[in-house]
Amino acid sequence: MTVDSRSEKTRPDRAAATRDRILDAAERLFAERGVLAVSNRQIGEAAGQGNNSVVGYHFGGRSELVLAILRRHAVAVEKLRTDLLTRVGPGSALHDWVGCIVRPLPAHLAELGDQSWHARFLAQASNEPTLRAVIRADAKASLSLRQAREGMFRLLPALPAEVRAERGEMSRLVVVHMCAEYERALQNGAASPNRTWEMAAARLVDAVVGLWLAPVTPAVLEPDAAQRWRQLSG
Repeated sequence: MTVDSRSEKTRPDRAAATRDRILDAAERLFAERGVLAVSNRQIGEAAGQGNNSVVGYHFGGRSELVLAILRRHAVAVEKLRTDLLTRVGPGSALHDWVGCIVRPLPAHLAELGDQSWHARFLAQASNEPTLRAVIRADAKASLSLRQAREGMFRLLPALPAEVRAERGEMSRLVVVHMCAEYERALQNGAASPNRTWEMAAARLVDAVVGLWLAPVTPAVLEPDAAQRWRQLSG
């Protein structure tokens, strides 16, 4: 093998390593400061790259960089949710289906360890209106999430489309931001010694179940729908 051929063989490896360092640095900086408050130059410097255009070269714009970070974790989260779905079926309770939606993120964060930044990155990205569409589109692409939501909706009283959309967004924000708070507490050494990601997940499932079962103010329902909701929700 010639020197040139060895160089050609290692070039993709070097590019992949550079991309990984950029993603590591970007996720941490976005988590600490906010997605739009960090420049490509700062990300490049944190990744040990002297070229100010290296981030744009590898990832293009800010949305593409955020999407790359999301997809870096998506395979692990998808696998965790798929595994949970194998344990539920037609006779499963609402808690079980909601668990399939909620539990994969805290389980993934537990696998990452005490020095993870992912939940805080998600929280920061969720705060940016320009990036919410990117996050929503990525979530819609998840087959396991779609299956879990379908199972959950089969056990819920009928909801108006607007209310269903709002509660879906509320649920996502509750899970993401509470995971971000616990992730921060873990890293700062402020978390309760007897608290675990499993306990955090269980409490989040309880909260999200309660959110979905909360009554709907009759004023936002058609008269017939309001009566049906009162009957179904007790």
